[in-house]
Amino acid sequence: STGAVRMQPKAEELKFVTKNDGYVHIHPSSVNYQTRHFESPYLVYHEKIKTSRVFIRDCSMVSVYPLVLLGGGQVHMQLLKGDFVISLDDGWIRFVAASHQVAELVKELRCELDQLLQDKIKNPSMDLCMCPRGSRIIGMIVKLVTTQ
Repeated sequence: STGAVRMQPKAEELKFVTKNDGYVHIHPSSVNYQTRHFESPYLVYHEKIKTSRVFIRDCSMVSVYPLVLLGGGQVHMQLLKGDFVISLDDGWIRFVAASHQVAELVKELRCELDQLLQDKIKNPSMDLCMCPRGSRIIGMIVKLVTTQ
């Protein structure tokens, strides 16, 4: 039998898309420059620069649940073509949930976390791990992120 084996892209060929700049590349000085495969297609970055093209530096791969739970903006859920879609950043980032129940639970967990953080801002001395509500929410997030 014959066939072709898909090759991983070269470091300089790997590119990502941002909402405002379109395609960006990992800067050659970045620790992740030689990484040719990421388990998740999402990266967070600290610095973006433009030289010969737009580059990102100080980047890390992030998986879906941390992005949904800790990413900026509101989380929305909608039914599209029979799939329950969770969206962030006004629909620019979208994920298909396994079921309506999973989508609702993730959205509710995000709302609970946002409220917990608001409570912490109002009362900085509050120990999130000692209060029953805070420890349950944090425990659920840790379990979800570590078992995904």
